[in-house]
Amino acid sequence: MMQSEIKAYDFQKGEILVFDKPLDWTSFDLVHKVRYIICKNLKIKKLKVGHAGTLDPKATGILILCTGKATSKIETLQADEKEYVATLKLGATTPSYDLESAEDRQFDTSHISKDVLVEVLKQFIGIIAQVPPEYSAIKIDGKRAYEYARKGIAIEIMPKILEVKEIEVLSFSLPEVKLRIVCGKGTYIRALARDIGEALQSGAYLTGLRRTRVGDYDLNQAINLVDFLKSNPNNTGIQIISNDILY
Repeated sequence: MMQSEIKAYDFQKGEILVFDKPLDWTSFDLVHKVRYIICKNLKIKKLKVGHAGTLDPKATGILILCTGKATSKIETLQADEKEYVATLKLGATTPSYDLESAEDRQFDTSHISKDVLVEVLKQFIGIIAQVPPEYSAIKIDGKRAYEYARKGIAIEIMPKILEVKEIEVLSFSLPEVKLRIVCGKGTYIRALARDIGEALQSGAYLTGLRRTRVGDYDLNQAINLVDFLKSNPNNTGIQIISNDILY
């Protein structure tokens, strides 16, 4: 979104903000930063800000933030269909199923062709059961699963029933493949990569993930923090401050 297209905001009445989350930021990093920027510039002490669907630190793309009274819409937005472009490395695994941890195992990929991959992917389309990653924010006995995983404590995570609507192979160049995935609420793309690797009688983990759409919101509507800081100061009080506010 170009600066000239950025609307005037009424954050306390409630706004839905569509951001392109930076790499290596948690979803809450973005929430805290946006809340800080708004409160500092509007000279207010408190403002409700929440996000509608977590993105992992190693993922980029659409993250919807709601402010003020619009936070009541978070649950509805979380339920919307989502679309991702996922890059997988076949023939290896990591404990976190992405680049947050180092490779721990390697596997043969000589038996995998594009046709084999396309056939295997069919079993993941529709209503499926998926076990969330050990390195995830899902709560087990009051603690986040990743808290147990980081201490090396084995836990049982029950599978979730979810829907994957489409999986399209965008590119195939072993050991890397790129997939477009359309899915419903609660889908862990990292866990999907793990399961695809196992179904291929090999291994797989995410080397890149970009969320390109949530419901009717896509990347054409997304802004980054630089754009946000350049929003119309006459209507919002948001001004360009030193760049250290971004980090």
